[in-house]
Amino acid sequence: MIFDKVTIGLDEGDRIGIVGRNGDGKSTLLRMLAGRLEPDSGRVTRRGGVTLAMLDQADELASGKTVHQTVIGDIDEHVWAGDPQVRDVIAGLIADIPWEAMVDDLSGGQRRRVALAALLIGDHDVIFLDEPTNHLDVEGIAWLAAHLKRRWSTNSGGLVVVTHDRWFLDEICTATWEVHDRLIEPFEGGYAAYILQRVERDKMAATMESKRQNLMKKELAWLRRGAPARTAKPKFRIDAANELIANEPPVRDSVALSQMAMQRLGKDVVDLENVTVSYGDKTVLKDVTWRIAPGERTGILGVNGAGKSTLLSLVSGSLLPTTGRVKRGKTIKVATLTQQLFELEDIWNDRVSEVIGRQKSTYVTGGKEMTPGQLLERVGFSSAQLSTPVKDLSGGQKRRLQLLLILLSEPNVLILDEPTNDLDTDMLAAIEDLLDSFPGTLLVVSHDRYLVERVTDQQYAVMNGALRHLPRGVDQYLELRASGGLSSPKGVPKPGAVSTGSTSLSGAELRNAQKEHAAASRKIEKLNGQIAGVHERMAEHDQSDYTGLGALAAELAGYQEQLDTVELRWLELEDLLS
Repeated sequence: MIFDKVTIGLDEGDRIGIVGRNGDGKSTLLRMLAGRLEPDSGRVTRRGGVTLAMLDQADELASGKTVHQTVIGDIDEHVWAGDPQVRDVIAGLIADIPWEAMVDDLSGGQRRRVALAALLIGDHDVIFLDEPTNHLDVEGIAWLAAHLKRRWSTNSGGLVVVTHDRWFLDEICTATWEVHDRLIEPFEGGYAAYILQRVERDKMAATMESKRQNLMKKELAWLRRGAPARTAKPKFRIDAANELIANEPPVRDSVALSQMAMQRLGKDVVDLENVTVSYGDKTVLKDVTWRIAPGERTGILGVNGAGKSTLLSLVSGSLLPTTGRVKRGKTIKVATLTQQLFELEDIWNDRVSEVIGRQKSTYVTGGKEMTPGQLLERVGFSSAQLSTPVKDLSGGQKRRLQLLLILLSEPNVLILDEPTNDLDTDMLAAIEDLLDSFPGTLLVVSHDRYLVERVTDQQYAVMNGALRHLPRGVDQYLELRASGGLSSPKGVPKPGAVSTGSTSLSGAELRNAQKEHAAASRKIEKLNGQIAGVHERMAEHDQSDYTGLGALAAELAGYQEQLDTVELRWLELEDLLS
């Protein structure tokens, strides 16, 4: 039995997000609401005349049709081409897929986007979406959220979505339903408001285990401190949140982690110097220079095919550059969490308890000694699952075991390539909690915006073969993508002016902008040198002198703040002059 005597309702204007552990019935609930599945007892009633549509996780595209036929059907071109909503959906989801390609020849991700596009061009009163952000990149997810927000007026239409994408939940939902223990528990607001109310619920319920409560309080603390825009929503009760997290420390002690990272790594991690990578006639990366610091926590953004995996392969040492140099520190030990499960192949038939029994007896994480079994419990394994063969674990359990085994190998450089696959929101919070205490360099590639913002301290984008720092993070990346990335379409110059991108500058304005751009470039180079110098002094400093290290950390933060400001101005000038 998945649900027991549940009563729930969807009203006009509702935008509902469904969360809960994998296997607790989220997709089953969605299918019942959409009329795809009938309950064993009780009833599901729907108002007459209401039109419903559902995106299922199953691949249900009709065989033998083109993308055009699947999305548009028999509608005349002059009809659909004149519909701004249809054009928006096509541009937002499937612009890169050949219009007359057969759907049978598409990849799984392309088929999924075609199915979502076919649903969204329809005029439906209520839409049910099961994991709609799968196979979408950061840009696609932002487009989908914006589309759903403007699709209906405030008090009309209805949306129910199952997703583990917490940024997406926060962006579009007016309410959240948590599925657990054969119940459906409603909460007001999106993910941030849900976390607050859940912490309040756990605080009042004496029977709730303290570990889960403390983890949610940590999540709430980050939501309040690290993402203030989320708290602007009326239903997020700020005073209550502040009271709950009054004694909650920051999610990471950056100074302590930086000190530990330098002890394990020294001052040299990996330096990419004027690196170019070409495959035949195609250049993927061009003249990229990137010096990775001890304890750096960086998110890498970019569209599929931009070169993110190529960049990380250079860092890991599995790929050599076509030109340029990769300098690697002598003490680095790189581990990569791939999208596949290669790390589990040799233990496929072993029981989880046997796998864990081969590890060291204790590990230090977050300043505490923990056994492998305790770490396994921390990422959601129960004692009953210890006797399960690895091959019989669920997708999410395999993913968590894969990450834990990598962490237990004690790397000092950790690369995560789309680590959120098959994980529910609770497990994502647990994994992030584990990563908060990782004392090394962390590089993350993910389409999960929440994860990237949560576990990394800075972001870069791979765009047009270049590696570009993003002082304003994901928002800046989306702005660059919307404006065409590193280059802008050339406008028509007005008489007596020089055309620069989409803006026309007079000759004097152009010269001033060029001078300021050059000065900013020199300032950036100088600040990078000063930052590198502080890193060297920290590496050589007495590690027991916390006062001195704290002063160096403050000096480093000051240089970094200056660098962020100058880089932001440099980016503005770069766009103006491109």
